[in-house]
Amino acid sequence: MAALGVVLAIALVCAWGSFCLLFWQGGWQLLYHPTSRVAHTPAAVGLRFEPVGFAATDTGAPRLRGWWIPAADANAARYTVLYLHGRVGNMGDCVDKLAAIHAAGVNILAFDYRGYGQSEFVRPSEKHWREDAEWALEYMTGTRRIAAKQIVVAGSGLGANLALEVAAAHAELGGVVLDEPLNAPADLVFSDARAKLVPARLLFRDRYALRPPAASLRVPSLWIVGGGASSAASEEGLRTAYDAAPAPKTLVRTAGGDKAAALRTWLAGLHGD
Repeated sequence: MAALGVVLAIALVCAWGSFCLLFWQGGWQLLYHPTSRVAHTPAAVGLRFEPVGFAATDTGAPRLRGWWIPAADANAARYTVLYLHGRVGNMGDCVDKLAAIHAAGVNILAFDYRGYGQSEFVRPSEKHWREDAEWALEYMTGTRRIAAKQIVVAGSGLGANLALEVAAAHAELGGVVLDEPLNAPADLVFSDARAKLVPARLLFRDRYALRPPAASLRVPSLWIVGGGASSAASEEGLRTAYDAAPAPKTLVRTAGGDKAAALRTWLAGLHGD
């Protein structure tokens, strides 16, 4: 009887260990929801664009695919926006947002992270997203010869959290725009019933915390909040991060088309020349 109990205990431990392994391998899907088919291009909203590929592998194949969208008046454009999309879909789902940004008179580089759209397939993670964003900056300053002070990083949703991390690491940039950043996005993983059966906080390490990079921010920031429902805890978390930012900052509560107007006003107040 004791031997049977030992066997059952070992079997349970092995089963739990297997479940932990599966969660470690697949838990990313609780936060990231990429799609490979790019259903829309900027042409769908009347924008001229150039498909681009960069961050080449040793064989010359681009790891990242994106779009270069020139300003309507390229000679008058003071800034170029590096756009970082959110955790769901791919850049093809963001053409309306790109059109709103473009209306502010800027050039735009939009791209898909690895694992999204037609970019190289790699399992999404906070580390990989940061690497991809750094490669995009290198492409802009190296290949496109754009001065860092004329680059504004803009992100939506989880892409806004990433944009904040990138801007905090690059004080030479012109500024950062955070459209509906997520407060404690890792809670989307930890609140899942499956996460309660494993040491999820050890197995899943992505956090995208807002306050630490906000406290290190040295470039002007525009925080756009209010386009969706949020809890009191989320509001408090966002406000805590906003208050921690020492550089010039603007908080706008708006939604829809008003976001474009808020962006134009904010950009007009920057001094990147």
